[in-house]
Formats: sequence, C-alpha cells, structure tokens
Amino acid sequence: MNVVSNVYKVRKYLGHESIKVRVPGSKSITNRALLLAALSAKRCLLKGVLFCDDTEAMFDCLQALGIKLKINEPNKEVVVLGCGGNIPNRKAKINVRSAGTAARFLTVALAICGGEYIVDASEQMRKRPMAEMIAILRNLGIAIKCLEKEGCLPLAISAPQGVLADEEYPLITVDTDVSSQFASAALMAAVVSPKGLKVKLTGTRTESAYIAITLRLMRDFGIDFVKDDKIYTVGYHNDFGIGEYQIEPDVSAACYFYAMALLLRVAVFVKGIHKESIQGDIKFLSLMEKMGCTISETKDGVRLDGRAIAQYAGIEVDMQDFSDQAITLSAIAPFADTETIIRNVAHIQHQESDRLHAVKTQLQRIGVACDLLKDKTGLRIKPLGEDTLRGEFEIETYEDHRMAMAFTLIGLKTGQITIKNPQCAAKTFAGYFDIINSLLFAASRKQ
Repeated sequence: MNVVSNVYKVRKYLGHESIKVRVPGSKSITNRALLLAALSAKRCLLKGVLFCDDTEAMFDCLQALGIKLKINEPNKEVVVLGCGGNIPNRKAKINVRSAGTAARFLTVALAICGGEYIVDASEQMRKRPMAEMIAILRNLGIAIKCLEKEGCLPLAISAPQGVLADEEYPLITVDTDVSSQFASAALMAAVVSPKGLKVKLTGTRTESAYIAITLRLMRDFGIDFVKDDKIYTVGYHNDFGIGEYQIEPDVSAACYFYAMALLLRVAVFVKGIHKESIQGDIKFLSLMEKMGCTISETKDGVRLDGRAIAQYAGIEVDMQDFSDQAITLSAIAPFADTETIIRNVAHIQHQESDRLHAVKTQLQRIGVACDLLKDKTGLRIKPLGEDTLRGEFEIETYEDHRMAMAFTLIGLKTGQITIKNPQCAAKTFAGYFDIINSLLFAASRKQ
C-alpha cells in the first residue's frame, strides 16, 4: 500500500482496458455461518471465508468461548466443531473489537445459552447502539449490567441457566429501524433457547436483505421456523448443522469496482459474483445498469461495461435494502450531469460512523453541493459540473472502512484525493488498496 504518515494518495486512473478482480468472501455471510456452525451439533467446513478484522474478531471470541476452530487462511477455510448450544467456557471474557455483527450476534447467543460473560469492544463499537437488544434480553430474565455507559458495551451477562421461561415460545419484539443485526441475532440464537422463541419484527426494515440472508442461512443449516406475518417461531433444536458450507464472494466489496465501470468508462469483471446472490448489495448492479452500464452474466461472474457511456445522469433511488452502497453512489454522483437523491437510509447514521454526516461533510469540503433531505433520511447531491476538483483534498474517513473505499473512487477519477487512515479498510477488505495499486500499475504500463 502506498501509505505515508497514515495516508494514501490516490493517483488518477488512466486505463481504458477491462478490469478483472477477485474479492474476498462476504462478511455478512461469514460471521453468520461462523455463529451457526459454532452453535450446531456438527463439524462444519466453511469455504470461501473472509479474513478481515471483523471476522478475525469473531474467530478470537469463539475460541475464547472454547469453540474449536481449525483455521486455514491461505485456503480461506475454517473448520468449526459445533458445541450443540452448550458453550464450553461458560465463564469468559470476549472482545468483539469493532465488529457489529460479532457484538450483536454473540451477546444474544451467550445470554440465551447461559453462563457468566464479559463482552467488551473497541472505542468505536462502544459508541454504537445496543440498548434495544439489552432491553429485550432483560425482558427474558437475563441479568445484564452495562459496565460504563448504559445501553452500550462493555457489558456483563449473568445467566447461569440461560432463558428461564414457563411458557413455550416466549415472545420478543425487535425494532428493525435501529439495526437489523438485532433481529438476525435473535432469530439465529432462538434455536438454542430451550422453549424456543417467537421473534416479532417491527419497523420499516422487517424484510431487509440482511434478515433475508439470516433466514437463508438458517434454512441451509437445517433450522426450521414458521413465519406468520411479521412473527417468526423458531423451535429448539440440538441436532441441526451442515457438514460443509460455501460462502459467496462479498458483493459489497465488489461494488466499489463495479462503480468504476460507470465512473471511469471501463469494463469490470468480478470473479464469482452472480445476479442470483443472496446479498442485498447485488441491487447496486441493476442501479449501475439503469445509469448506463451494460450488464452480462457468465458462468464465472458478472461483467459491467461502461465504455460506451458519454455521460450519465443522476438518479433518485430508495437504498434501504442496499444501504452499504449509499456512500459508493455518493462518490460517483458528483460526476453525473443531473442531481442524485438517495432515500430511506436514516439507519446508516448509527453504523461505523454517522454516514449521512460523514458523506455530506466530506463532499462539501471538496466543493460538491450535498445536503440532507428535509426528513433527514437521505442525501441530495448536485453535479460538480466538471471532472476535476478545485484543489487537493484529504478525506477524513472517521475510522469507517466504507468511507475509505468509496472516496477512493473520486481520487481515481481526479487524482486529487488523499485518503486518511486507509488501514481502516481492513475491517472488511484488508487487500483493497493493494488491488487499487495493482490496477493503477497495470494502467500505467499500458500508457
């Protein structure tokens, strides 16, 4: 990585040939699969595993809990020996670092399985909301003490016998508007609750793509559930599991490269990405198609071609189901010839950073007219009117991996962007800037 004093100067991309890349496995699927495999009663070989800060935090936590893992990073494989819902170390301290999935998934699973646990996290994760999940668990009779700030990590779980409920299928209600991870955590952990659980989903994101991923993996791992409107009934199982599971490549990671097709007028092929992916961010490809790219599916992956585009118009789009790409679209929106409006992404204010504020602030700094919508649930971005910026700019990333990766696109277009703290991309994509360097090097050799 071309890093000096913790910054990355992005050079202008001058290539016109096809870009071909391979991205790592999906973080969303990897951490769900790790949890389900750990709770299952079987030995499971996970293939295509993502190795990054977030998943390595999950590895460390599971091992601290006594779950046996055999990790083969060169082959992107992990063998998990499931505990059948009986955590080996029922008194343990874990640190989820900055991994929101590990924080939410493990807190709920440990409370339901039972034991005495301390769950700690990075300073960044300590600021992210946990209050709703804590309240839900307390309503199930779980003793939870927040050790610093109420509603946040670190916390202590005291549940010697797990969930104590007289009735079958005690009902819990989860508001999906704050974080769909709460819903996913409850749905997956319900399988090890002795009386089962009914999980009622409320809010505007009850059908979110991430919840759909959770339900798909539950089925794949042999967990039965019944859906009645917004209520999921999950019964106790101590014999579920699967011997081998293939994890899809990360569509979220692929989208930064697919955005280059439109922005840089090139053809982009990402190996292993297919339109039938279970990941919600696959909708970003259709968005790029609407904005002018041509899309083609091959047996090896999807190809987007933007070479025939003279100029592209902005777009108005509801990104609730693929909100991780709101920053990506925001980065290419200034180079459209009409405004872009991103709607229904209020929840991204509560992620690694306040992403609405972060995008607005950094685009305004480089001279782009960008404002919150009146209802504060999205962004309006005006065209820059040219392909260059009026000066050189350092982008503040707020320790947010998606800010670092998305704003790199503006640098590839203009050559006038420096990314601060590029290492934060390692949260989900440790090799991102290595791939950017290889693309720039290949393009320079062809000049």
